[in-house]
Amino acid sequence: MFSELKFPMPWGHVAAKAWGPSEGHPVLCLHGWLDNANTFDKLIPLLPRGCYYVAMDFSGHGLSSHRPAGCPYHFLDYVTDVRRVAAALQWRRFTLMGHSMGGAVAGMFCFLYPEMVDKLILLESLGFLLAPEDTEAWLKSKRRVIDKLLSLEAKQQTPKAWSPEAALQRLLEANSHLTAEGGAILLQRGATETPAGLVYNRDMRARMQSREFFTVEQCVKLLQKIQDRVLIIISQDGLLVPHNLPSRNHFVKALQEAFESNLKEHIQLAQVPGSHFVHLNEPEVVSGIISNFLTAQNTRARL
Repeated sequence: MFSELKFPMPWGHVAAKAWGPSEGHPVLCLHGWLDNANTFDKLIPLLPRGCYYVAMDFSGHGLSSHRPAGCPYHFLDYVTDVRRVAAALQWRRFTLMGHSMGGAVAGMFCFLYPEMVDKLILLESLGFLLAPEDTEAWLKSKRRVIDKLLSLEAKQQTPKAWSPEAALQRLLEANSHLTAEGGAILLQRGATETPAGLVYNRDMRARMQSREFFTVEQCVKLLQKIQDRVLIIISQDGLLVPHNLPSRNHFVKALQEAFESNLKEHIQLAQVPGSHFVHLNEPEVVSGIISNFLTAQNTRARL
């Protein structure tokens, strides 16, 4: 069983759902881009019951309020969401678990507030957003965010309504790693029923977030700041294996070499069978690894 939470924010609220005893060890769970807190629905019941798990919806996602008109979704805004929720919960030190973009948000939070995080769990994430290959690509990505925001505002489109079947089909077509069951779980929190049909809850502006990127050298230095407390789970058929990132092979391989050399003593890296959504599609594949990491003392993890 879980309970619904709602944290007041200056522009509205951030919604969340919680499992376990409120006095248990706190674990804050962060979903991926355009997903919502339901991404952890099948995983959390398999994890240690002595913890208090809070899975939040980022602003503009799930049941959380959209940001005010005219405001884009900057990556650091999501990190600020985490800091605000931690303050609302009065958590001084806690574990962070993030999937995909949520892992990048969790990583950045750890780099900014290392004293607040005792352990970091990254699901299909290295804790960073991959940097563009060159300066021109970086500049184009920033310009694209501005242009798309202005275009979206000019159109002022009313959100389209879909039949339940069409809404699920559209979600699955956009996420080839999702099963029909997993898509239905995300849709339960990701859409609202109206007289015309289902309307997606997510803010369209969230599709064009302004990101923060890092070089390999920066990644290694930042990872060293949170040594002894990191678990990284990568799926064999996910988005982080080199053959699925042909344009980023250099980046991924360089990080893997860093893990195997000077970071090997600091990070537990596990590769499991499954897709990008293995934690939702087949949670039993990762639940044991995560449970052992949560219950272990903060000693140096061996690969």
